[in-house]
Amino acid sequence: MTTFKFEYIWLDGYTPEPNLRSKTKLISFDNFDGSVSLLPDWSFDGSSTKQAEGHSSDCVLKPVRVYPDPHRRNGFLVICEVMLPNGKPHPSNTRSKIKRKDEDFWFGFEQEYVFMFDGKPLGFPEDGFPAPQGPYYCAVGSGKVEGRDIVEEHMDACIDAGIGITGVNAEVMLGQWEYQIFGKGPKKAADDLIAARYLMERICEEYGVEIELHPKPVKGDWNGSGMHVNFSNEEMREQGGKKLFESICKKFAAKHKEHIAVYGAYNEERLTGLHETQSIEKFSFGVSDRGASIRIPVHTAENWKGYLEDRRPSSNADPYLVAARVIRTVKGK
Repeated sequence: MTTFKFEYIWLDGYTPEPNLRSKTKLISFDNFDGSVSLLPDWSFDGSSTKQAEGHSSDCVLKPVRVYPDPHRRNGFLVICEVMLPNGKPHPSNTRSKIKRKDEDFWFGFEQEYVFMFDGKPLGFPEDGFPAPQGPYYCAVGSGKVEGRDIVEEHMDACIDAGIGITGVNAEVMLGQWEYQIFGKGPKKAADDLIAARYLMERICEEYGVEIELHPKPVKGDWNGSGMHVNFSNEEMREQGGKKLFESICKKFAAKHKEHIAVYGAYNEERLTGLHETQSIEKFSFGVSDRGASIRIPVHTAENWKGYLEDRRPSSNADPYLVAARVIRTVKGK
């Protein structure tokens, strides 16, 4: 028998932004092949995570996806849904809003974030600000990028865990980076993003650096942080047509407020109409337009097959809520 370490990971009940939580369960197996069905449910104290009252505090973690843990011997990361003791989804269980029949949707999340140290973005001087934006995006060289060692370690950890990471790059503000996560199926894509967020937080513990997901971490003439979401379904990928894509964009226009409601807290500070955003009060779409709410990629418009990019979600958005809302709108609901 071998003792395996399973890190059960879930989103808590804090608002307006849930936090990542985790705890380790040790289970002995002759062999563990990664099957989530072999893992038991596990209770936790919901009164400590704003998911229950103290007089009836038990909540239940239901394992839903397993990844190899790149940092532990015989370790695995376990993404969990939070359930009530009666077996029904907890009100904070946003993953349960995505239905099994929606697996033909593919999602790509562009997760922007900022490394913070002593209350400032990594690389910012102790007093004042660095040189204005311009040289930092996709940059190379000392003074133009900060935190690359963490980015490289995180990228390798995601690859080792089997997470669908497809790229990384330095972003427009010094100390700001992005990684991209892609998954065939909304739950797979969102689970991968949650696992990637968890690994980044854990790696940063070793560096004494914090991860900031606020959509406007530095006020003034500095880019905010988003979580652009690229999405498609089989009809968009295989049948396509300009009429189809324009009709989808018009559906999104009609549901703009519903999308903004679940696209992350404090997003009004980022969606101002400046810094490659459309105003939170407006909706627009256009080919290759990074100032629009929905960007139609130029290669999609070439033959009108492919995907769309919703540029409105903020960096702190819940990927399950974002995916569920996108799917509903595409379906005309």
